[in-house]
Amino acid sequence: MRAFWVGAVLTGFAASARAQASHTDPFKEYTIAAPDGSVKAKFIGSGASLSELWVKDKYGRFRDVVLGYDNTTLWQTDPGHPVLNSVVGRYANPIYLGTDQIAYTLHGGEIGWDRPDEGFPGDVTAKIISRGKYDAVVTATATQKTPIMCVKRNLDAFQETSNIFNHSLRIDSSKYIQGNMYLIPTGNLTSVQGTALDFRKERSLGQYFPRCIQEPSNTFAGSQWDRSIGYGGCSAGKQDPEPIPLQPKLRIRLDVTTNQPVVQIYTGNWLAMPRKKVHGGPSLQYEKFSAVAIEPEGYVDAINNPAWGVDQIYYPGRDFKWATTYQFSVQK
Repeated sequence: MRAFWVGAVLTGFAASARAQASHTDPFKEYTIAAPDGSVKAKFIGSGASLSELWVKDKYGRFRDVVLGYDNTTLWQTDPGHPVLNSVVGRYANPIYLGTDQIAYTLHGGEIGWDRPDEGFPGDVTAKIISRGKYDAVVTATATQKTPIMCVKRNLDAFQETSNIFNHSLRIDSSKYIQGNMYLIPTGNLTSVQGTALDFRKERSLGQYFPRCIQEPSNTFAGSQWDRSIGYGGCSAGKQDPEPIPLQPKLRIRLDVTTNQPVVQIYTGNWLAMPRKKVHGGPSLQYEKFSAVAIEPEGYVDAINNPAWGVDQIYYPGRDFKWATTYQFSVQK
């Protein structure tokens, strides 16, 4: 069981919704905008999901830079359940279970936290507040001891491009969390030096893909990118701007700051769904590699890796907090 409180503020303009209240439509969109009109956004209560985010490109035109649905009820009913711009939990990414029947759980269960909860101990109340720049804060309180690791997933896309290979990225990180064939962490924090994960200098995402096919699965799994990278040698609490994806044609730049020690980069490996009308849909499809998600988070599966010294169990008196700022600008 969980409850979401969703609040959003863009430079002084506020909107809020209690997503789980019986009198509230969980699919109703709430529109907010900065007073100067530089940023516009829409949210729905279901999963505290961001349905639209409009920022300006180099021509001064507004672009909706997140994936989503024209029919907002699909956030609950889409059988593919790609978790578009929702809060991921109660524990994001995999937890190793090691049973004969179930090897691991992903994003809190088969269905996921943005729909029902799936058997974790106690009740958790999560509050999600977005303010300014797209400044998001997730806090959670639990009634019993339970693992919590939430992520606010954002899949960015642009109408003019069919994939994100020309987007560029910089991440000031010297290590990554090594995973097995199921992307379950092995416990090793490995240097990015000489690997396809070395983005300490800005380069295009497309430079990664030719190499990943030949790299072992403990670095990348096939022609996909779904890896956890530690900020600055996996030092916790780093607040400097880190990932910088840039849409080359429109020169839209995104700087991310966070209180989390790890960032996961996901390139929409399993996307297969109609695009929103504003992105050329429904005749065009969101296909794999047509979007990139930047997911600041804690250490994946840290509850099974005590050597890391990371405590991800929360209880009454010990609350969870996740805070990330997404700053958009136009690069000249």
